[in-house]
Amino acid sequence: MSNRFVEQGLSSPVNLTWEVTLACNLRCHHCLSASGTPAPRELDTTEALQAVEQVYRAGVFQVNFGGGEPFLRPDFEVILDACHARRLMTCVSTNGTLIDRARVERLSRSHLVAIQVSLDGASEETCDAIRGAGTFRSATEALKMFADSQIPTSINTVLTSLNAAEIPALHELAARIGVSLRVSRFRPSGRGVTGWEWLRPSATQLLAFSAWLTSTAGVRTGDSFFSLTPQERQGLGLNLCGAAKLTCCLGPSGDLYPCAFLQRPEFWAGSLRNGTFQEIWDTSPIYASFRNLRIHSCESCQRFDQCHGGCPAVAYHLGRGVAGGDPECLVKCVTSIEAQTRTQA
Repeated sequence: MSNRFVEQGLSSPVNLTWEVTLACNLRCHHCLSASGTPAPRELDTTEALQAVEQVYRAGVFQVNFGGGEPFLRPDFEVILDACHARRLMTCVSTNGTLIDRARVERLSRSHLVAIQVSLDGASEETCDAIRGAGTFRSATEALKMFADSQIPTSINTVLTSLNAAEIPALHELAARIGVSLRVSRFRPSGRGVTGWEWLRPSATQLLAFSAWLTSTAGVRTGDSFFSLTPQERQGLGLNLCGAAKLTCCLGPSGDLYPCAFLQRPEFWAGSLRNGTFQEIWDTSPIYASFRNLRIHSCESCQRFDQCHGGCPAVAYHLGRGVAGGDPECLVKCVTSIEAQTRTQA
C-alpha cells in the first residue's frame, strides 16, 4: 500500500483499537491509560453490540481489544462472539491473570481470534517490578495454555529501561513456549507519565534494540517503532503514523480518538452515542487534521522517507506538539550519544 493512499486516509480503518474497559486488576507502572477502575458510563452490552455492527458496516477488517483488562467485562466474550459472527478478525491483549483452560477452549472455537499476553521481562524479578507481584508466573502459565491451543499467540512486551537487556532472552522464552514475540514502545501517557523518567529506555538501549532487530527474524514491533527501525527491516511494515488513516481508537465510553495514546479531550473525534462510526471517520475535524499532519522539522533528515517524523503521540506527550517530531528516532539517539561523549571528553 503506497504512502499516498495512507496519508489521504482510507474509506474505513483497516483495524480499530477498542479499549473496551478501564477496569483492571493490575496497576502497571507503564499503563498507557492508568487503568484500574471502570471509566464513567462505559458502553453497556447493547451499545457494545451496536458498535460491533457499525464497525462491521464500515468495513473494518480487524478489532484489537485492550483496556484495562478486557476479560474483566462479564460480557466480553459476548462482544467477541458478535465480532466473529460478522467475520471480523480480533486480537485480544490480556494480562493473563484471568485465563483458565475453560476460557481457552471457548476462545479456540473461532479461528478469527489472536491473543497477546503482556509480559515485561524474561525474569520474574523484572516483570513483577513493572506489573506487580505474581504477574510473571500468571502470564507464563496463560501463554502455555494458549500455546497448547490452536490460537495464534504472542508475548507482548513494552521496551523499558528495566527489560531492554532481556529482550533477546524474551525472544528465547517465547520460542520455548511456542509463541511469538511482539515488542511495543513505551510512551509517557496514562500511568506512564509518572513512570517515564525511570522506565524510559536510554538512547544507548534504543540503538542496541534497533541493532538486535536487524539480526533477528520473526520479531514483530508494534505501533510506532518504524522511527527506530533499521533500514534492513523497512520492507516489513508501515513507515509512517497510521492514526486516522489506517487505524483509530474507540474508548470504553464510546468516544473515538486518533490512537490509544491520544485519548484526551483535545483529540476527541466524536462519540458513538451521538453519531455513527462511519460519519465520525469521514467527517471528524480531528481525523482530518491527522491526515494533513506534516512533520516539517524532520523533512531535511536523511531518514525522513523511512519514518516521516515518527510518532506524534510521543512528541505530544513530551511537550513538542503532534507536529514536533519524534525525539526517540535513530538519528536523535545517535546525536544524543555523540553529545554525551563530547561532554564527558
